[in-house]
Amino acid sequence: MKKSIRDIEVNGKRVFVRVDYNVPMSEDLKIVDDTRIVSTLPTINYLIEHGAKVILCSHLGRPNGQVDNKLSLRPIMARLSKLLDKPISFAEDVLADSTVEMTENMNNGEILMLENIRFYSEEEANDEKFATSLSKLADIFVLEAFGTSHRKHASTYGIAKLLPSVAGFLVENELKMFDRVLNSPEHPVVAILGGAKIADKLPVIENLIDKVDTILIGGGMAYTFIKAIGGNVGNSILDNSKLDLANELLDKAKEKGVKILLPIDNVGAKAFSEDSETKLFNSGFFADDFQGMDIGPKTIKAFKKVIKKAKTIIWNGPVGVYEYEKFKRGTNKIAKYIGKSKAVSIIGGGDSVAAVQSLGISKKVTHISTGGGASLMLLQGKELPCIEALQDN
Repeated sequence: MKKSIRDIEVNGKRVFVRVDYNVPMSEDLKIVDDTRIVSTLPTINYLIEHGAKVILCSHLGRPNGQVDNKLSLRPIMARLSKLLDKPISFAEDVLADSTVEMTENMNNGEILMLENIRFYSEEEANDEKFATSLSKLADIFVLEAFGTSHRKHASTYGIAKLLPSVAGFLVENELKMFDRVLNSPEHPVVAILGGAKIADKLPVIENLIDKVDTILIGGGMAYTFIKAIGGNVGNSILDNSKLDLANELLDKAKEKGVKILLPIDNVGAKAFSEDSETKLFNSGFFADDFQGMDIGPKTIKAFKKVIKKAKTIIWNGPVGVYEYEKFKRGTNKIAKYIGKSKAVSIIGGGDSVAAVQSLGISKKVTHISTGGGASLMLLQGKELPCIEALQDN
């Protein structure tokens, strides 16, 4: 495991905390959901209580290296200040000499927030000089942005190479949970995989075959598997380049004694629209002018049986087109079944998490991951570069 803030002396130290405050904002620049801000409070409070000088760094949106006032972190600072009931200073320019002076003049327990780090093109380029400039603002680096830990950026990877670097509580908890479900789970272990991008999920399936007992496949990726075994999927989303690999994975799972369950039936639509004509099809028997939009009732029932018996559940990706209310049923049902389950459950992926949150069952899930791409990389059995850059415990 990696060192956390518990394992390093922070009293009187300038601590650069890379958080992920890339929160949804309304047109009038109001915060729609502050979950990502709230999730960092334990780390920030710990540092304050232990006498650290806290320098917060985050990105917001995709400004592409340009200053965009609509993506300023000032609204974030205001919300955080209210949550902490504590004033926060703000630095407009992270490269200015005055910003270095601000950090040097901080008192123990004070907080300084830097402006959107992606206003600088050097950030995503992991520019060495830029990372060096950032390192001059602090004595210690804390990674609390699990959602960006799979990308080598200056404020996550570059700076970690230049300062004593440890994990914050959020990152520490993410790592512990993924280690638990992937390396020492209680069986039976069930993985539920959905979403549209099969290229992202095939490496996950390949890695999980050695770790789980059953894999339930839904969403757009299911149609590649259904076609691979000879089914007609009509106009459904498809990756013809992955048909052979899909068959190889089905064969590998069979050899290992792992069950891969594909949809039994699907809700199809004539067009990718909520207003389109819909019809229920047995999987592999689509009409040529229809496309799959959600799993059907027989599939929901079959998946429910497997989920009820699970002791460990890993879920990533919706099993239907979650952006349309009409095709949320399968995903919402899966979320409810997991919420009722006594299994250790970990959920990642934007729409999977959205389903759990919208149904008000977040507290019934063991862990909701804050990192989509980072979660996928761990499920693929890959290392996260920004985590690897932290000090070993």
